[in-house]
Amino acid sequence: MLTALFVRRYAVLCAVCLAAFAAEPLFSPGAASGLVFHHENSPTPRKHLIETMGGGVALLDFNNDGLLDIFFVNSGHLGVDSKDSFDRANPRYWNRLFRQNNDGSFTDVTSASGLSSAGDSNYGMAVAAADYDNDGYTDLYVTSYGHNILYRNNRNGTFTDVTGRAGVGVLGWSVSAGFLDFDNDGNLDIFVTRYMEWDLNHSRSCGVFPKIYCSPSEYAGATSVLLRNRGDGTFEDVSASSGIAAKKGKALGVAFADYDDDGFPDIFVANDGMEQFLFHNNGNGSFTERALQAGVALTDDGKRISGMGADFRDYDNDGRPDIVVTDLARQNYAVYRNEGGGAFSYRSLQTGLAALSGVSSGWGMRLEDFDNDGWKDLFVAQGHVMDNVEQVDSSLHYLEPPMLAMNRAGRFERADLGAVEAVAGRGAAFGDLNNDGWTDIVMTVLGGKPQVFTSRRGSAHWLTLSLRGTRSNRDGFGARVLVNGQSQYATSAGSYVSASDKRVHFGLGPATTARVEIKWPSGVVQKMDDVRADQFLIVIEPERP
Repeated sequence: MLTALFVRRYAVLCAVCLAAFAAEPLFSPGAASGLVFHHENSPTPRKHLIETMGGGVALLDFNNDGLLDIFFVNSGHLGVDSKDSFDRANPRYWNRLFRQNNDGSFTDVTSASGLSSAGDSNYGMAVAAADYDNDGYTDLYVTSYGHNILYRNNRNGTFTDVTGRAGVGVLGWSVSAGFLDFDNDGNLDIFVTRYMEWDLNHSRSCGVFPKIYCSPSEYAGATSVLLRNRGDGTFEDVSASSGIAAKKGKALGVAFADYDDDGFPDIFVANDGMEQFLFHNNGNGSFTERALQAGVALTDDGKRISGMGADFRDYDNDGRPDIVVTDLARQNYAVYRNEGGGAFSYRSLQTGLAALSGVSSGWGMRLEDFDNDGWKDLFVAQGHVMDNVEQVDSSLHYLEPPMLAMNRAGRFERADLGAVEAVAGRGAAFGDLNNDGWTDIVMTVLGGKPQVFTSRRGSAHWLTLSLRGTRSNRDGFGARVLVNGQSQYATSAGSYVSASDKRVHFGLGPATTARVEIKWPSGVVQKMDDVRADQFLIVIEPERP
């Protein structure tokens, strides 16, 4: 009797201990040593829409020393005279590259790396990161209102602006961008979202009191851009011939995955205030827009959303990539579950995400296994688009803390992020900054300082793969990686205006070994059994099937 009573009391105490442990914040928010950056969006009384959208970030190892470095996109100076000159030569408005040191601190190497000149006619937006020339070093593509810039990594700690020679200086208002090999020829191509037909001379504000930023419905849509890599350092604009230019949208976020498992990457585009786009890759250099047929254009009751950030990953571990889209308050973040056969179902309510996001506005985001339990969780950078939204609706807030939602077998539950500030969150990039096997987060803040969320290491196991393509592109982008019943699509794209660590990370829970299968873009299938957990593993694509 006494033994049974002791066991019951011990069980209760253990449950309390476990609950207390589970309640511990998963991250330590704060700033990293030497990471001194302030995003300058220069808000004006004229309420220019570009003031609200910028602030990309990339996590990349630009010097191949095994440590992730950080690149921030700044925006620029806006005056009241509406001239297209943004004072980017002024160091206050530079983009910034920070090299990570061996002790975890960062050093600003912007000037020394050749990245200080962003062009006075460019108001910065986003960054994409990948090895477009297959030389083993990560390059940068920076988007703007104005024109975009491709920086080639010189393999000696410096970059060179090769935009003119490469033919990638897309004009207009570009927002997000990403690298993908859409034709599986071994060379990474570039996809660029463009927001709308807009310029400073035709900018206007709406409302009387208070004056507010105009809805995107006030402006005409624009076409996104697809640039095909010729393999000789130059690109060809195939937007028209591929079918991408057949659809005008108001595109902000973009994400890639092969949703129908036909071996070719498809493209999901998050549009603001209209239907979303899903460009199906036909495998012959062309795309067909199928969002409505696939069930990802609208909500389950036929409503449009203000799509901003996007991710294209398998949240329920059924082997098929799903879609999550962040949007404005009162709309609920959208979850589209891949049902197979080219069809999706709207699952915001069933997954619990609707209840977590009803009065929030989301931007950068990612499905990532933050606690290494084998299920992809969700982080969202949050903050309303209108800096005076409280005057319009007192129940909404311009500044919001980011959201962390843990995945409990396909259902999301809010988790504690610790002592975090309410900010105007925008971009978010994800990667293992300190190489401890646990994913960290860097989030940009509109008109403010970035926030770094360092994961608190737990006891679960993990495996991180660095892919090295031989027949495929060197980064292995487009590879489908299967590990212990989980699937990942190799890419640095997704989120919003940002680029994440290109290494492929898996949480393994209690498992100490893993079975790995990689379906490379070339068609080669590579299998490995009894792979030891808790390691960073370089996987080289076999030369032959």
